[in-house]
Amino acid sequence: MAQAMVNFRMDKSLKDNMEKTCKKMGLTVTAAYTLFATIVTREQRIPFEITADPFYSEKNIARLRRNAAEMEKTGGTVHEVLLDD
Repeated sequence: MAQAMVNFRMDKSLKDNMEKTCKKMGLTVTAAYTLFATIVTREQRIPFEITADPFYSEKNIARLRRNAAEMEKTGGTVHEVLLDD
């Protein structure tokens, strides 16, 4: 089987933590990514659920900005649940 080189960038801390985690599992990072690619190819899907974090929704970010502006204006603290609306 012919081999191909794959290069991509990621945060150094994430890379270092990935290497440590793989080592604990008895894997190299290359083996882990190869396993991931094999499962994606075989199953034609990402092998875990990917969801959007509601914290980063446009509505919540706008609310956070309003709260920050209010705090800067009043010098106080705003207490409210951010995801209710």
